[in-house]
Amino acid sequence: MGAWDFLWMLSKKSLSGALIGLTISDRYASIVAVQGRSMQPTLNPGSKNRFGSLKGDFVLLEKFCLQNYKFSHGDVIVFRSPYERNEWHVKRLIALPGDWISVPGTYEIVKIPEGHCWVEGDNAVSSLDSRSFGPVPLGLVQGRVTHVIWPPERVGAIEKRYPKERVSSY
Repeated sequence: MGAWDFLWMLSKKSLSGALIGLTISDRYASIVAVQGRSMQPTLNPGSKNRFGSLKGDFVLLEKFCLQNYKFSHGDVIVFRSPYERNEWHVKRLIALPGDWISVPGTYEIVKIPEGHCWVEGDNAVSSLDSRSFGPVPLGLVQGRVTHVIWPPERVGAIEKRYPKERVSSY
């Protein structure tokens, strides 16, 4: 009888812990692995493992910003791809709704519509971003990257920066 009681208690505590963890991950914050070169040098600054592929950074994804869409210029965000719903992208938020932005490499100036934002990777050569697919709906944003938490030598806050000379809020 003692073994069954122990297993029942262990099961209840495990289920409770899993539900609490799921709630925290879904509502408040989670840890995300970042792969690829589009955000170099901010994320994945070129370190390679012994097999030649990039090692990914692990970052803290804060989700409080999703309430009322509280974002600011220069935030690094995670969003679902506008075309592939199972794909997630990590990019820097350059322009917010109502801003005007000059598109690099062109003479085009775009006004960001309400409910959208303009995102770009820090490494323009290797980035699929708003320069390719236009403004991103804010509803696709999953959260804001605040810190690199792995590897240990790169632990720290993500710097907010953006090309101010290309964005205006008339």
